[in-house]
Amino acid sequence: MNSEASETPAVQAASSEAGHVNRRTVLVGAAGLLAAARLALPGGAFAQGAGPEVKGTKLGYIALTDAAPLIIAKEKGFYTKHGLPDMDIARQASWGATRDNIALGLARNGIDGAHMLRPKIHMYTAGTVTANNVPVPMYNLLNLNEDCQAISVSNEYKDLGVGLNSSPLKAAFAAKKAQGKELTAAMTFPGGTHDLWIRYWFAAGGIDPDSDIKVIVVPPPQMVANMKVGNMDVFCVGEPWNEQLVNQNIGFTACTTGEIWNRHPEKVLGMRTDFVDANPRATQAILMAVMEAQMWCEKAENKQEMAEILSRRQWFNVPVADIIGRLRGEVNYGNGRKVTDPKLAMKFWGASGESSYPWKSLDTWFMAENIRWAKFPANTDIKAMVDRTNRSDLWSAAAKALGVANAPSGDSRGVETFFDGVKFDPADPMGYLKSLKIKRAAV
Repeated sequence: MNSEASETPAVQAASSEAGHVNRRTVLVGAAGLLAAARLALPGGAFAQGAGPEVKGTKLGYIALTDAAPLIIAKEKGFYTKHGLPDMDIARQASWGATRDNIALGLARNGIDGAHMLRPKIHMYTAGTVTANNVPVPMYNLLNLNEDCQAISVSNEYKDLGVGLNSSPLKAAFAAKKAQGKELTAAMTFPGGTHDLWIRYWFAAGGIDPDSDIKVIVVPPPQMVANMKVGNMDVFCVGEPWNEQLVNQNIGFTACTTGEIWNRHPEKVLGMRTDFVDANPRATQAILMAVMEAQMWCEKAENKQEMAEILSRRQWFNVPVADIIGRLRGEVNYGNGRKVTDPKLAMKFWGASGESSYPWKSLDTWFMAENIRWAKFPANTDIKAMVDRTNRSDLWSAAAKALGVANAPSGDSRGVETFFDGVKFDPADPMGYLKSLKIKRAAV
């Protein structure tokens, strides 16, 4: 006989109630575990009932202060907090090495993203600087920092009064060339931010960067040593290398890039589109971790600890004294001038994330400048490239998950003004290019 059928109605009711109790117990227990998991991984890492698709990936960085958010997110446990305990932040020897490793991707022992020069997002995606011009589609996920790069000049030119105005170098360069000597200006990657800063600065002073001087590529950590042995006259790079040059009395800072364009964008977190598209929850977790690190880096009380962390052998292996000053806006130019100005400090977050938000209008300027110097054809569809690569929507989703109040939104930061009075209207990049005297683009 079926035992269930032989039970009295009272026994069946009791059995049914017991089943409901057990199911309630299981459901309550599961809810408790989920709540506990959300506490362990706050801010939306378990959005839609699931954590990140992977436990981590590998991101590259160059030994530059603006890589700090990626490093601090590792050191302070922000990746783990958001469900990514296996994140690997790997030092790269140069921007060329970064490019090659991104082209490989983690699946082929490379990297899935990096601390990157912002224009490289466009150049990789278009395949203009990759092996055999094979495109490597990339996304710009967030702006890592603003300002705090610099243009440094050899002590050979110390008495000329070179500063924001580069024009005193024009006659000196001409005289040196007349003696048969080679003139070199170093930057870190063709078409990258440092290339564009030094070209803008030269051109504003009437110096053609393609005919009056030879522009060469040198990895950031090798800048100081090369100027010390006389291999270059001028260089543009991020910190701590300009400060180190001054501390070693080899050269001086003509200007910081924040003086050329205040609150200019600099490095970004760039990632391969195939990783982002395949791992949307992991991507959001990475964004949230890096954004929390940016908030930490922005606080004045954390600057000393940040410099101490970055100075360690496994990260930069440079003295704290080469890092800390310019982080705070304390600039020793090395030519008798010293300034303390918060406007010159490196910005990581701002009040509500405006320094981190990847404004499309800023990508538009970088595209325009690279057209100016013939890195892209004059007929390039700037808007199409920016729309394809800029993922401000993902930044906004991560900010919402973090509960960021008054977060920025939209595509444009508005009209930008440079030190020489030139204005850039992102709604009219061709008009900007037409207004410039020294350029390669036929516009």
